[in-house]
Amino acid sequence: MKKHILLIALLMGASACNDDFLEKLPQTSISPEVFFNAEGDLKLYINGLLSMPDMGSYLSDQSTDNAATTGAVEMKVIMTGSPSSQTITGGWDWGRLRNVNYFLDNYNKANAAADIKAHYAGIARYYRAQFYLDKVARFSDVPWFSQTLNPGDEDLYKTQDPRTLVMDSVMADLAYAAANVKDAADLVPTGTPGKWAVMTQYARTALYEGTYRKYHPELNLQATANKFLETAATVSAEIMASGKFSIYKTGKPNADYAALFGSQDLSSNPEVILFNAFDQTKDRSQNVNSTVFGDYEQAPARDLVQAYLMKDGSRFTDVQGYQQFGFVKEFQNRDPRLAQTLVYPGWVRAAETAPYILRLNKNFTGYHQLKGYVNSTDNVALNSVDVPVYRYAEVLLTYAEAKAELGTLTQDDLDKSVNLIRARVQMPDLKLAIANGSPDLVMAQKYPNVTGANRGVIFEIRRERRVEFAFENQRFNDVMRWQAGKLLTAIPEGLYFSGLGKYDLTGDGVEDIILIDKSKTIPDEKDKEKNSLGVVLIYYRAGAIGEDVTVYLKNGNAGGTMVTETAARKFEDPKYYYRPIPQKEMLLNPKLKQVFGWN
Repeated sequence: MKKHILLIALLMGASACNDDFLEKLPQTSISPEVFFNAEGDLKLYINGLLSMPDMGSYLSDQSTDNAATTGAVEMKVIMTGSPSSQTITGGWDWGRLRNVNYFLDNYNKANAAADIKAHYAGIARYYRAQFYLDKVARFSDVPWFSQTLNPGDEDLYKTQDPRTLVMDSVMADLAYAAANVKDAADLVPTGTPGKWAVMTQYARTALYEGTYRKYHPELNLQATANKFLETAATVSAEIMASGKFSIYKTGKPNADYAALFGSQDLSSNPEVILFNAFDQTKDRSQNVNSTVFGDYEQAPARDLVQAYLMKDGSRFTDVQGYQQFGFVKEFQNRDPRLAQTLVYPGWVRAAETAPYILRLNKNFTGYHQLKGYVNSTDNVALNSVDVPVYRYAEVLLTYAEAKAELGTLTQDDLDKSVNLIRARVQMPDLKLAIANGSPDLVMAQKYPNVTGANRGVIFEIRRERRVEFAFENQRFNDVMRWQAGKLLTAIPEGLYFSGLGKYDLTGDGVEDIILIDKSKTIPDEKDKEKNSLGVVLIYYRAGAIGEDVTVYLKNGNAGGTMVTETAARKFEDPKYYYRPIPQKEMLLNPKLKQVFGWN
């Protein structure tokens, strides 16, 4: 056993060092003849490769139109600077692939039944598929390595393989994994990927590549898009037909959705296909409270708020004057998921009795994120919330989107997919004829490349994905695969204020804050004005970006939305859908080639 632990430690240590390019080989640490002997060895190795999203997923929308950030996130840096292969240097690391391939080169040496070996090989190939999907999403063409390479191997310094070859290989890996990975409790401990997790990734990957090829003419692969979309529809339909999963709901439309992201135990939740378990009492803890809420480094954007439908299913952006709605009004009669994703008027923070008053800071939007925030003062509870990795809701939306893109979507398809998700929060059903008969004009502006008879319902499925998976690390890839990068050029905006004066932010009709002119000084506490409840108002000096104020408004003292920055953003199409190969890698391997205008 000590040898086994040593091997995994060496492997994981090597995997953490991403600067080297496949030269530190696992087999230099210990011979495969010593290790790959029995089923226990295979299990130990595969468990050592376990890697799943954690609470950091709730911070992923900083690079999208869902949020603003003061951080130097890569996409914002690219759009506001002069990016090149010397400044954009991440992503070209191969340590994890080396460890996966080493297992696949040696697992057959073990004395174990064929189906057991195939099970573990399937999990390894699932990991390899995930690895390569990330690489393709970033670089498009990349070298495909199906075996562990030794120093001096010629393929260490080959050029990229075509995207078509790589993605066909990825799909072959996922097909093998879907056919061979088991779902028995003794082989798949709680919290590790089994058959249905693998199949969810299979469907996700097929949808990604199918829509990417359809909407990216620079690849010249539109003719091959449908085979991926058909796979996405078929695989998701198989998961649906299994009857093993269902949308989580207990008849509480204002709480059931939020419960998915605040649970101490997701093991019995019927919607959760795979989760990452946390438990402070077992030395496994994590929370992102201070990042999503305290200083709100990721501040939700008003554009996201406006995407949610009204409670009756009508479009918020069809309401007269919606652009001038303040915080309280824009939360009235909306899709219940909005108030389970963001702090709403009247929300009460743990250990407090009065409703929370939004804190306004310059460079931020004023909105506060609830998803990922744990509303508790109990440190054990705070640090022991499970994170859903795959949810059944994604399977249903994958199915609906694939069928819509293929042109085969029916009302029955919507009723067994999108409308099951809407039913959780008691939203009206999505009707195919109505959606296609009256496409959303705001969505049409966002996605001008969507055409055809299903244009309207595709818009609504995209809306559903955005609101259902806000802050769950889905939005960026969705925007990229839909060729909608221009959406990211809009500088995020926040709460709307009509001008200087007093405002209610808790929904009780009593003012909570006051915006004063930039020329005035915030008075001492004893001199501040009180509201009708005898509570001291919170003061902010308002003005334009660059002025000595505490809240930035789009039109300065004349009001408008809160604004976060002024640096103009540009999105070069198709260049910015990809990243450059770091210059140092080009120097090490002259056979590598930059694509789509990078240098």
